[in-house]
Amino acid sequence: MFAKAFRVKSNTAIKGSDRRKLRADVTSAFPTLGTDQVSVLIPGKEELNIVKLYAHKGDAVTVYMSGSNPILFELEKNLYPTVYTLWSYPDLLPTFTTWPLVLEKLVGGADLMLPGLVVPPAGLPQVQKGDLCAIALVGNRAPVAIGVAAMSTAEMLTSGLKGRGFSVLHTYQDHLWRSGDKSSPPSIAPLVLDPADLSEEKVDSTFQEDLRCLTLEGKEEENGEVHQACEEKSLSEASEDTSAGVLSQDSTDSRPLQEQMDELLQQCFLHALKCRVRKADLPLLTSTLLGSHMFSCCPEGRQLDIKKSSYKKLSKFLQHMQQEQIIQVKELSKGVESVVAVDWKHPRITSFIIPEPSPTSQTVQEGSREQPYHPPDIKPLYCVPASMTLLFQESGHKKGSILEGSEVRTIIIDYAKKNELVDTHNKNLVKLDPILCDCILEKDEQHTVVKLPWDSLLTRCLEKLQPAYQVTFPGQEPIVKKGKICPIEITLAQRASNKKVTVVRNLEPYGLDPYSVAAILQQRCQASTTVTPAPGSKDSLQVQIQGNQVHHLGWLLLEEYHLPRKHIQGLEKAPKPGKKK
Repeated sequence: MFAKAFRVKSNTAIKGSDRRKLRADVTSAFPTLGTDQVSVLIPGKEELNIVKLYAHKGDAVTVYMSGSNPILFELEKNLYPTVYTLWSYPDLLPTFTTWPLVLEKLVGGADLMLPGLVVPPAGLPQVQKGDLCAIALVGNRAPVAIGVAAMSTAEMLTSGLKGRGFSVLHTYQDHLWRSGDKSSPPSIAPLVLDPADLSEEKVDSTFQEDLRCLTLEGKEEENGEVHQACEEKSLSEASEDTSAGVLSQDSTDSRPLQEQMDELLQQCFLHALKCRVRKADLPLLTSTLLGSHMFSCCPEGRQLDIKKSSYKKLSKFLQHMQQEQIIQVKELSKGVESVVAVDWKHPRITSFIIPEPSPTSQTVQEGSREQPYHPPDIKPLYCVPASMTLLFQESGHKKGSILEGSEVRTIIIDYAKKNELVDTHNKNLVKLDPILCDCILEKDEQHTVVKLPWDSLLTRCLEKLQPAYQVTFPGQEPIVKKGKICPIEITLAQRASNKKVTVVRNLEPYGLDPYSVAAILQQRCQASTTVTPAPGSKDSLQVQIQGNQVHHLGWLLLEEYHLPRKHIQGLEKAPKPGKKK
């Protein structure tokens, strides 16, 4: 629907009554959302706009914009979430999975054909014809498309995974997504097999087959022969492919699957508490503990599935862990449980040994994930201004020369000794000749100051030079720039209804991508994030997070990225313990 540019008819701020009606409509359309989640999605008094537009095929669509992102769109009185919303609530809709190479075709306007589905070991989600569904890619549970099921799950299985599966309405990278901050999908642990679990040959052939099976809108009849050939792949073959991958992982373990899953669940739980969860994170939503921490601690090649354990549900497992006095769980708001306390001195946590990644998993990670961030080496430099060229020209430097602090000191010492300016009675004093007087003394000092101590002379000289700096990223050539490097600036701002937001600027000079930082903070803080142009700067972006999230930013910049504290301003604005954030 949004594969091509649309035409905007109007863009107005939402009224209070319409805001309340929208909140009721969202609750009705998506009953799995709790009251608190609806309040976060449709905030009480923060900026919320209604955009009425016409899609390229003439459909009248109403889009609801929160901040700079579209969060919902309405078509023929039906309400649909955007990918931005689904990234915050990935389990809002039944999710089906396809291969990464298929995304390009979906963005181009293709519907998803059933042969392009990846069947997980647990089977396909149960849906009825006309149900709204999310589409994710193998390796990441964050949805990249939203579509309507063309048939029920039972009909899909009966057809042997043949025919059109979903009519796609909206995708990541389409024009509706482009109307927002253009952030990338967050990384959410998958619930299906990773392509690394399958043989390379099988993956390549599947990619080619899935691409041939996609049909662009309006060309269905032309490609009928291609469809027929593609649909020859049966459901049984797809199930055998995925099942074989799971069985091969545990072929050396003769224990029942339920027992293996119980052990994996407890391993991921203890690993998360020991390495990822910190005291500042508490209270922590139980869903965040699972999605952002426990899944991340799952060993490469294994798949954490609570339904296959003896606990069946996360809440039951956490109750068991609470009985062992490892954690304390409370329902802080109706229907929403959070971990409010952790006993990090509990023997099960202290005695837990972090499993070492296998060489094969390290290879997969290096090839399939982004390289880890390493902070740059930042070195202060000095630039020779026109007013000091006489002092430095004897050493072969001219106006604009870039020098290190040690080089400046050496040049000044050599100049003083060469011109016999060191006081014969006190070696710690330097007599000032006309050149030194002109370069480092103020006008009112020209006739009163005739000698200076070495440390004062060197300090004054460095202060008179123009600042510059050198940034060196690992494996790259050094970058030299004039001026002082701007520190990463963290500020708090007030929004409507006395709500606070945290704003962070100047990430780019340190090699940090604002969109990546926003995605990490969105998951860690469980709060809305937006990326917008920084005021007063042409090429710089700023990240805005709902609430006072300074302590989360401090953790990310200091603990994860290992940036020096001296290059970060605003860490003192973190909320004090025991006070309202």
